[in-house]
Amino acid sequence: MSKRIKTRGKLYIISGPSGTGKGTICSRIMEERKLSLSISMTTRAPRDGEKDGQSYYFVTKEEFENKIKEDKMLEYAKVFDNYYGTPKDKVISRLERGIDVILEIDIQGGLQVRSKMPEDSVLIFILPPSLEELKNRLNSRGTESIEAIEKRLSKALDEIRFIGEYDYYIVNDDLEKAVGEALSIVDAERLRVPPKVKPIIRQYEEE
Repeated sequence: MSKRIKTRGKLYIISGPSGTGKGTICSRIMEERKLSLSISMTTRAPRDGEKDGQSYYFVTKEEFENKIKEDKMLEYAKVFDNYYGTPKDKVISRLERGIDVILEIDIQGGLQVRSKMPEDSVLIFILPPSLEELKNRLNSRGTESIEAIEKRLSKALDEIRFIGEYDYYIVNDDLEKAVGEALSIVDAERLRVPPKVKPIIRQYEEE
């Protein structure tokens, strides 16, 4: 039986334009590799069916701003007068216990996390096969106007220009293939030699 060395967990950041299938890929990764989902924090009011600590951590604006001042957020942004962000302590405590964490987030947030946790973070960018296919997917939802879809496509192109800041990319032209590639990335990263190798070497020396 091969020996699995327990090391610090990894933080997998999944980003990409709206409509590329990020959520589905994240769900499959968590299901098949037992990663822990990072839950975001927000100042907006809960919607019907949402539960604190499961959908989001719901806090007041004052509480959120205090966490920003105390450097307790890995990343955050203000959208339509509400804050959204990732609590630092929730992520770090799991990484320290050797638990891998997955975070579905926009490019801006992903780069904020990378700047604060460069050794822990693995950035994966999900791409559509083409902008035309992305347009078809957004149209098929039937939830947005033509103008809104055009804005999303323009934003998608702006986001894709940041792909050079990411470690890996996956083109989601076939869901099963895309999930397989994502799982391969997780498997490879779990076998990466960590920066601090002494605990691994010591385990063999003590046998």
